[in-house]
Amino acid sequence: MQTDDRIRRAQPADVPAIVDLVYGLASYERAPDECHLTADQLTTALFGPTPAVSCHVGLIEGEVVGCALWFLNFSTWRGVHGIYLEDLYVSPEHRGSGLGKALLTALAQECVRNNYERLEWSVLNWNTPAITFYESLGARPQTEWTTYRLTDDPLTKLGS
Repeated sequence: MQTDDRIRRAQPADVPAIVDLVYGLASYERAPDECHLTADQLTTALFGPTPAVSCHVGLIEGEVVGCALWFLNFSTWRGVHGIYLEDLYVSPEHRGSGLGKALLTALAQECVRNNYERLEWSVLNWNTPAITFYESLGARPQTEWTTYRLTDDPLTKLGS
């Protein structure tokens, strides 16, 4: 398996840059007010006693300019884990450098190395540049499924 030396697992010192990238993604996705991530939260999620998420970073000249935040999911039908990609983001000035593909390649390698059978993510319907990019890699939309989400008051009401 060939590796790209611009990609590596996140380290604690990368957290501020990753948080900035997540806020950049929130702005790009037209939802900056919905992002409340703090460096402390991300540090705990990535490096705490029970890590809940993993992250690969993309570097250009030693600077973190891209990230892929992901976690394991599980397919009951296949009986094995997969990776759910929560966020993939490369700063606008570094798009077209191959960093996004390199980050996805690193996750695909993670799947192959660990016998995970799926690499999945969601994309906003209006995000044509991302859709075109993903489809160029062979990814296909799962149109027969609709994502549902409970948050805020409805979640609190149901959970109370």
